[in-house]
Amino acid sequence: MPIDATHHSELDREGTARFILDLFHRTMIHHALWFNEVSHQIGLEKAMEILHTATKRSYDIQMQHLAKTLGFEMKDGIPSPLLDMDDQALNDLKDRAAKNWLANDGVWFQAVEFSQGMNDAKRCNDSCWARFSPFEASSIKQLLGLPDMAGLDGLKRALGFRVYAGINTQSIVEETPESFVFQMNNCRVQAARKRKNLADYPCKSGGLVEYSYFARTIDKRIITECVGCPPDPHPETWYCAWKFSLPQGS
Repeated sequence: MPIDATHHSELDREGTARFILDLFHRTMIHHALWFNEVSHQIGLEKAMEILHTATKRSYDIQMQHLAKTLGFEMKDGIPSPLLDMDDQALNDLKDRAAKNWLANDGVWFQAVEFSQGMNDAKRCNDSCWARFSPFEASSIKQLLGLPDMAGLDGLKRALGFRVYAGINTQSIVEETPESFVFQMNNCRVQAARKRKNLADYPCKSGGLVEYSYFARTIDKRIITECVGCPPDPHPETWYCAWKFSLPQGS
Protein backbone atom coordinates (compact mmCIF):
# COMPACT_ATOMS: atom_id res chain seq x y z
CA MET A 1 0.00 0.00 0.00
CA PRO A 2 1.59 3.33 -1.05
CA ILE A 3 2.19 5.86 1.71
CA ASP A 4 0.35 9.16 1.31
CA ALA A 5 2.64 11.77 2.89
CA THR A 6 5.14 14.44 1.87
CA HIS A 7 7.61 13.76 4.71
CA HIS A 8 8.25 10.81 7.03
CA SER A 9 7.48 12.97 10.06
CA GLU A 10 3.83 13.06 8.92
CA LEU A 11 3.35 9.30 9.00
CA ASP A 12 0.88 7.54 11.27
CA ARG A 13 1.86 4.39 13.22
CA GLU A 14 1.25 2.01 10.34
CA GLY A 15 3.04 4.25 7.86
CA THR A 16 5.99 4.63 10.24
CA ALA A 17 6.21 0.85 10.64
CA ARG A 18 6.21 0.37 6.86
CA PHE A 19 8.87 3.05 6.51
CA ILE A 20 11.07 1.35 9.13
CA LEU A 21 10.85 -1.98 7.29
CA ASP A 22 11.81 -0.22 4.07
CA LEU A 23 14.83 1.33 5.79
CA PHE A 24 15.98 -2.15 6.86
CA HIS A 25 15.60 -3.31 3.27
CA ARG A 26 17.57 -0.35 1.94
CA THR A 27 20.38 -1.12 4.39
CA MET A 28 20.52 -4.74 3.21
CA ILE A 29 20.64 -3.77 -0.45
CA HIS A 30 23.21 -1.03 0.17
CA HIS A 31 25.39 -3.56 2.03
CA ALA A 32 25.20 -5.93 -0.96
CA LEU A 33 25.88 -3.15 -3.47
CA TRP A 34 28.98 -2.07 -1.56
CA PHE A 35 30.27 -5.66 -1.68
CA ASN A 36 29.48 -5.95 -5.37
CA GLU A 37 31.27 -2.73 -6.25
CA VAL A 38 34.33 -3.47 -4.10
CA SER A 39 34.47 -6.90 -5.74
CA HIS A 40 34.29 -5.27 -9.18
CA GLN A 41 36.95 -2.67 -8.39
CA ILE A 42 39.39 -4.73 -6.30
CA GLY A 43 38.60 -8.40 -6.94
CA LEU A 44 36.46 -10.99 -5.22
CA GLU A 45 39.08 -12.46 -2.89
CA LYS A 46 40.10 -9.11 -1.39
CA ALA A 47 36.48 -7.93 -1.37
CA MET A 48 35.52 -10.86 0.86
CA GLU A 49 38.23 -9.91 3.34
CA ILE A 50 36.94 -6.34 3.42
CA LEU A 51 33.36 -7.63 3.63
CA HIS A 52 34.04 -9.56 6.84
CA THR A 53 35.70 -6.51 8.41
CA ALA A 54 32.89 -4.16 7.40
CA THR A 55 30.16 -6.64 8.37
CA LYS A 56 31.47 -7.17 11.88
CA ARG A 57 31.83 -3.45 12.51
CA SER A 58 28.45 -2.60 10.98
CA TYR A 59 26.72 -5.41 12.86
CA ASP A 60 28.16 -4.29 16.20
CA ILE A 61 27.05 -0.70 15.64
CA GLN A 62 23.57 -1.57 14.39
CA MET A 63 22.83 -4.15 17.08
CA GLN A 64 24.01 -1.80 19.85
CA HIS A 65 21.61 0.84 18.56
CA LEU A 66 18.72 -1.62 18.17
CA ALA A 67 19.34 -3.11 21.61
CA LYS A 68 19.19 0.35 23.17
CA THR A 69 16.10 1.35 21.18
CA LEU A 70 14.15 -1.90 21.65
CA GLY A 71 15.29 -2.64 25.19
CA PHE A 72 17.15 -5.93 24.92
CA GLU A 73 20.66 -6.95 25.93
CA MET A 74 23.52 -8.18 23.80
CA LYS A 75 25.43 -11.20 25.12
CA ASP A 76 28.74 -11.89 23.36
CA GLY A 77 27.39 -10.27 20.21
CA ILE A 78 24.09 -12.16 20.26
CA PRO A 79 20.69 -10.56 21.01
CA SER A 80 19.44 -11.96 24.31
CA PRO A 81 15.94 -12.77 22.93
CA LEU A 82 17.56 -15.43 20.75
CA LEU A 83 19.44 -16.94 23.67
CA ASP A 84 16.27 -16.89 25.79
CA MET A 85 14.30 -19.01 23.30
CA ASP A 86 13.80 -22.68 24.14
CA ASP A 87 15.75 -25.19 22.04
CA GLN A 88 12.82 -26.19 19.84
CA ALA A 89 11.86 -22.62 19.03
CA LEU A 90 15.48 -21.71 18.28
CA ASN A 91 15.87 -24.69 15.94
CA ASP A 92 12.56 -23.85 14.27
CA LEU A 93 13.85 -20.32 13.65
CA LYS A 94 17.10 -21.71 12.22
CA ASP A 95 15.15 -23.95 9.82
CA ARG A 96 12.81 -21.12 8.84
CA ALA A 97 15.75 -18.82 8.09
CA ALA A 98 17.18 -21.43 5.71
CA LYS A 99 13.81 -21.97 4.03
CA ASN A 100 13.34 -18.22 3.70
CA TRP A 101 16.65 -18.07 1.83
CA LEU A 102 15.41 -20.73 -0.59
CA ALA A 103 12.08 -18.95 -1.05
CA ASN A 104 13.91 -15.70 -1.80
CA ASP A 105 16.10 -17.47 -4.35
CA GLY A 106 13.04 -18.94 -6.07
CA VAL A 107 11.22 -15.62 -6.12
CA TRP A 108 14.17 -13.94 -7.85
CA PHE A 109 14.45 -16.74 -10.41
CA GLN A 110 10.77 -16.59 -11.26
CA ALA A 111 10.74 -12.79 -11.36
CA VAL A 112 13.44 -12.85 -14.04
CA GLU A 113 11.90 -15.84 -15.81
CA PHE A 114 8.43 -14.26 -16.08
CA SER A 115 9.91 -10.95 -17.21
CA GLN A 116 12.76 -12.03 -19.49
CA GLY A 117 12.38 -15.78 -20.08
CA MET A 118 14.04 -18.98 -18.88
CA ASN A 119 17.39 -18.43 -20.61
CA ASP A 120 17.99 -15.10 -18.89
CA ALA A 121 16.81 -16.53 -15.56
CA LYS A 122 19.30 -19.41 -15.79
CA ARG A 123 22.08 -17.06 -16.88
CA CYS A 124 21.44 -14.72 -13.95
CA ASN A 125 21.14 -17.70 -11.59
CA ASP A 126 24.48 -19.16 -12.62
CA SER A 127 26.22 -15.78 -12.41
CA CYS A 128 24.71 -15.20 -8.97
CA TRP A 129 26.15 -18.51 -7.76
CA ALA A 130 29.57 -17.37 -8.96
CA ARG A 131 29.31 -14.66 -6.27
CA PHE A 132 27.22 -16.32 -3.59
CA SER A 133 29.03 -19.66 -3.43
CA PRO A 134 32.48 -18.25 -2.61
CA PHE A 135 30.86 -15.75 -0.24
CA GLU A 136 29.04 -18.54 1.60
CA ALA A 137 32.23 -20.60 1.82
CA SER A 138 34.17 -17.59 3.11
CA SER A 139 31.44 -16.82 5.65
CA ILE A 140 31.48 -20.43 6.89
CA LYS A 141 35.28 -20.36 7.17
CA GLN A 142 34.95 -17.33 9.42
CA LEU A 143 32.18 -18.97 11.45
CA LEU A 144 34.12 -22.20 12.01
CA GLY A 145 37.59 -20.66 12.21
CA LEU A 146 38.89 -22.79 9.33
CA PRO A 147 42.42 -22.13 8.04
CA ASP A 148 43.08 -20.95 4.48
CA MET A 149 44.10 -24.45 3.37
CA ALA A 150 41.37 -26.37 5.20
CA GLY A 151 41.71 -29.53 3.11
CA LEU A 152 39.04 -32.16 2.59
CA ASP A 153 38.19 -32.34 6.29
CA GLY A 154 37.53 -28.62 6.28
CA LEU A 155 35.34 -28.96 3.19
CA LYS A 156 33.32 -31.75 4.83
CA ARG A 157 32.66 -29.53 7.83
CA ALA A 158 31.82 -26.54 5.66
CA LEU A 159 29.29 -28.50 3.59
CA GLY A 160 27.41 -29.23 6.80
CA PHE A 161 26.92 -25.50 7.41
CA ARG A 162 25.66 -24.43 3.99
CA VAL A 163 22.13 -23.08 3.79
CA TYR A 164 21.20 -26.20 1.84
CA ALA A 165 22.28 -28.39 4.77
CA GLY A 166 19.22 -27.15 6.67
CA ILE A 167 16.86 -27.63 3.73
CA ASN A 168 17.92 -30.77 1.85
CA THR A 169 19.17 -34.23 2.79
CA GLN A 170 22.82 -34.81 1.94
CA SER A 171 25.53 -37.36 2.62
CA ILE A 172 29.24 -38.04 2.14
CA VAL A 173 30.25 -41.40 0.68
CA GLU A 174 33.17 -43.17 -1.00
CA GLU A 175 35.76 -41.58 1.20
CA THR A 176 39.47 -42.12 0.59
CA PRO A 177 42.50 -40.24 1.94
CA GLU A 178 42.52 -38.20 -1.28
CA SER A 179 38.83 -37.75 -2.11
CA PHE A 180 35.18 -38.10 -1.18
CA VAL A 181 31.83 -37.98 -2.97
CA PHE A 182 29.09 -35.64 -1.81
CA GLN A 183 25.49 -36.60 -2.63
CA MET A 184 22.35 -34.50 -2.52
CA ASN A 185 19.98 -37.30 -1.59
CA ASN A 186 16.86 -35.20 -1.43
CA CYS A 187 16.55 -31.75 -3.00
CA ARG A 188 13.59 -29.66 -1.91
CA VAL A 189 13.28 -27.99 -5.32
CA GLN A 190 13.57 -31.19 -7.35
CA ALA A 191 11.31 -33.13 -5.00
CA ALA A 192 8.61 -30.48 -5.44
CA ARG A 193 8.88 -30.83 -9.22
CA LYS A 194 8.66 -34.60 -8.91
CA ARG A 195 5.42 -34.32 -6.91
CA LYS A 196 4.00 -32.24 -9.77
CA ASN A 197 5.12 -34.86 -12.33
CA LEU A 198 7.59 -32.38 -13.82
CA ALA A 199 11.03 -33.27 -15.16
CA ASP A 200 14.07 -32.43 -13.09
CA TYR A 201 15.17 -28.81 -13.29
CA PRO A 202 18.43 -28.81 -15.31
CA CYS A 203 20.68 -27.33 -12.65
CA LYS A 204 24.04 -28.71 -13.78
CA SER A 205 25.31 -25.42 -15.23
CA GLY A 206 24.66 -23.70 -11.91
CA GLY A 207 25.98 -26.63 -9.90
CA LEU A 208 29.30 -26.63 -11.72
CA VAL A 209 29.78 -23.04 -10.59
CA GLU A 210 28.26 -23.52 -7.14
CA TYR A 211 30.29 -26.53 -5.98
CA SER A 212 33.62 -25.79 -7.66
CA TYR A 213 33.68 -22.20 -6.39
CA PHE A 214 32.65 -23.29 -2.90
CA ALA A 215 35.36 -25.96 -2.67
CA ARG A 216 37.99 -23.66 -4.17
CA THR A 217 37.26 -21.01 -1.54
CA ILE A 218 37.64 -23.54 1.27
CA ASP A 219 40.93 -24.72 -0.21
CA LYS A 220 42.17 -23.58 -3.62
CA ARG A 221 43.89 -26.96 -4.17
CA ILE A 222 40.63 -28.96 -4.14
CA ILE A 223 39.48 -30.35 -7.50
CA THR A 224 35.72 -30.66 -8.14
CA GLU A 225 34.19 -33.18 -10.55
CA CYS A 226 30.52 -33.69 -11.37
CA VAL A 227 29.44 -37.31 -10.90
CA GLY A 228 25.95 -36.45 -12.09
CA CYS A 229 23.48 -33.56 -11.99
CA PRO A 230 20.22 -32.90 -13.88
CA PRO A 231 19.70 -33.07 -16.80
CA ASP A 232 22.05 -36.06 -16.34
CA PRO A 233 20.28 -39.32 -15.46
CA HIS A 234 20.61 -40.23 -11.79
CA PRO A 235 19.51 -43.01 -9.41
CA GLU A 236 16.61 -42.66 -7.02
CA THR A 237 19.03 -42.30 -4.11
CA TRP A 238 20.37 -38.88 -5.16
CA TYR A 239 19.68 -35.93 -7.42
CA CYS A 240 23.24 -34.73 -7.84
CA ALA A 241 26.65 -35.96 -6.74
CA TRP A 242 30.06 -34.31 -6.70
CA LYS A 243 33.56 -35.71 -6.20
CA PHE A 244 36.09 -33.58 -4.37
CA SER A 245 39.73 -34.56 -4.44
CA LEU A 246 42.99 -33.29 -3.07
CA PRO A 247 45.89 -35.41 -4.36
CA GLN A 248 48.60 -36.05 -1.82
CA GLY A 249 51.52 -33.71 -2.16
CA SER A 250 49.45 -30.97 -3.80
